[in-house]
Amino acid sequence: MINFRAIYSIIAFRLKEFFSEYQYSLLAPVTTNILFILVFLTIENYYSLSIDSKSFVQFIAPGLIIMIVAQESYDNPSVTLVNMKQIGSFDDWLIAPISRIEILISLLISSIIMGFIIAIVNIFIFSFFINITVSNYLFLSYYLIIVIIFFSCLGCVVGVLFNTWDTQSTFSNFFVTPLNFLSGTFFSISHLSENFQFILYYNPYYYVVSFFRNCFNNEYNFLLLQNLYIFIFVLFSFFITAYIYHRGYKVIQ
Repeated sequence: MINFRAIYSIIAFRLKEFFSEYQYSLLAPVTTNILFILVFLTIENYYSLSIDSKSFVQFIAPGLIIMIVAQESYDNPSVTLVNMKQIGSFDDWLIAPISRIEILISLLISSIIMGFIIAIVNIFIFSFFINITVSNYLFLSYYLIIVIIFFSCLGCVVGVLFNTWDTQSTFSNFFVTPLNFLSGTFFSISHLSENFQFILYYNPYYYVVSFFRNCFNNEYNFLLLQNLYIFIFVLFSFFITAYIYHRGYKVIQ
């Protein structure tokens, strides 16, 4: 039987932590994106840049939003778990009347809520600097959930496999950040060589960034095969994470 009360308690705990530390969880990523926009606006005005018939800033703005959501979705559960393991409070969750899968579900649901808050605030702030209009709320929400689940699963795995901040941040620097930068966030793949295009076509995160971008300004077209590829990849990531939690590998010390 699912312990909904325990799930709610963990979600409430994480959201309280999110809002109580808003300087780091919300204000910091929003400020980072504002600086990105201001810098790229200056570059665009100076060089008159455009990509795929859009202004340079209009092209990268959706990518910046989903990039910061992805980074925070990874950081939130991994930082929470590493911190709790260091101070010993993670044991309180393990001895509580809640299964490890329910702990995972609680972490994912709270990450989805926090990810949407970050995305909404970023879209609102960006609207003061550029013309950015959401034209497909349904699929925009879908791709946000996809990104949040994947990177939160990654954060949940890293959080239970590693015990120090060094390993948590190292994994972010060598995997999460390169994945964000090499997925068409700042450039159109049409400007790359065929070999690099071939590599990106096998990167599911590239399609997420591209489709998320197309949810703005009436440009979205649903592509079944690519969306199926994204869904299967994220579903596989979730089941791998659930398996690790279910078996208790490194969850139980």
